[in-house]
Amino acid sequence: MRFCKQASNESRSSHRGLAGLSSLLTQSLGLSLMVFLSNGISFAHDMVPGIKQHRPIALRGGTIHTVSGETIASGTLLFEEGKIVALGTKVAIPQDCQVIDIEGKHVYPGLISSNSTLGLVEINAVRATRDLAEPGPFNPNVRAEVAVNPDSELIPVTRANGVLVAHVTPLTGQGGLIAGSSAVMALDGWTREEMTLKAPCGIFIRWPNPPREPAFHPGSRVVYNATKQEERYQEQVDKLKGAFEDARAFQEAQASGVKALDVDLRWEALIPVLKRERPLFVIATRIRQIRDAIHWATQEDLKLILVGGADTWRAVDLLKKHEISVIVSQVNALPARRWESYDTAFLNPLKLYEAGIEFAIAYGGSGPNERNLPYEAGKAVAHGLPPAEALKAVTLYPARILGVDDRLGSLEVGKDATLIVTTGDPLDIRTQVERAYIEGRSVDLSSRHTQLYEKYQKKYER
Repeated sequence: MRFCKQASNESRSSHRGLAGLSSLLTQSLGLSLMVFLSNGISFAHDMVPGIKQHRPIALRGGTIHTVSGETIASGTLLFEEGKIVALGTKVAIPQDCQVIDIEGKHVYPGLISSNSTLGLVEINAVRATRDLAEPGPFNPNVRAEVAVNPDSELIPVTRANGVLVAHVTPLTGQGGLIAGSSAVMALDGWTREEMTLKAPCGIFIRWPNPPREPAFHPGSRVVYNATKQEERYQEQVDKLKGAFEDARAFQEAQASGVKALDVDLRWEALIPVLKRERPLFVIATRIRQIRDAIHWATQEDLKLILVGGADTWRAVDLLKKHEISVIVSQVNALPARRWESYDTAFLNPLKLYEAGIEFAIAYGGSGPNERNLPYEAGKAVAHGLPPAEALKAVTLYPARILGVDDRLGSLEVGKDATLIVTTGDPLDIRTQVERAYIEGRSVDLSSRHTQLYEKYQKKYER
């Protein structure tokens, strides 16, 4: 009995010790959470989202670049409840309207980044701020808009240069093939629900990398096993094809009413793509990737949109034949091969334009540099692309490719009042964006960059 009582006392003592340890751990975790949250807040931007438009606004006296139609000199653009209601030289102004004089300024549609990771990554070197990809080869059920951080410091920096809408795209993890679905997001809002304009937009996949091309220089010491690389490439392609075969089998079984069919969110997500209700965005850069992807998508009867497309200038006939749109990323890039001319990437949009292929220009998915999107289009202008086409490549054309041209991409009655007021051509690096509106809401154009500028300006004034 004495032994049992002693054991009982020891047991109670042990429980008290565990309870104390549990309490200590709880307090420690609570403190850690507070520190984490306080650190998280420090990474959030200070700009307050715009207020919903509550009365009509008229921008009067500026040059209105409609993009889809004629340019209106000394015109007036009127918008109400987030929609454009009138534009021209003789627009009736309502009594309760806020009239803003923009004489000498220019009005353009908000620019659209058609391949972006904004909101999915903050600091590339910090793993905790990167929410770009999921592990595993097949993740079609992943939705990009769910992971977007509305408080990202990169969003105000980007929209300060006129980029008001982004096509946010997931990436594949190591060894991944199907990344998930993308979303068209407005770059202003308290929550990701407020920012989402269209989701899901389409499924993103990465076409496997083919074997490297032989070295240009005959004396190169680079040695690789072409046979093994080819085997690896075919293995990855077969995996990708197998995933879509499984999705089709799932679709057919579901349509036939199989009651014992297990739910599989991965194949459920692919069914709209198989039905051509949503596009399939394929990241393909090299010519073999492009040709193989087009051949496969044609056999599968999929609506294909190429992303990346550094070698699309070598496949214009094939793209034209199958009416495939291209999101070109990047224009301001080095040639991919030794034998290519220095301006190969600069001329890519021009060659697509001359071939009559629908294309958009994107920066290339790097969030911290999305603000440079208009200069990608400007580089194409410097190498022959007509200025009007370059402007459309970052406004109207991406809106069409992404299926949001009923709301965005041009200044027309009935479309969203998502627009910018500038001092000149937005593709010119000297131009300043002075005002911006997203669905009629006035957007704060300050950012981390402007805050630092003001801070250090005071340093030198003192």
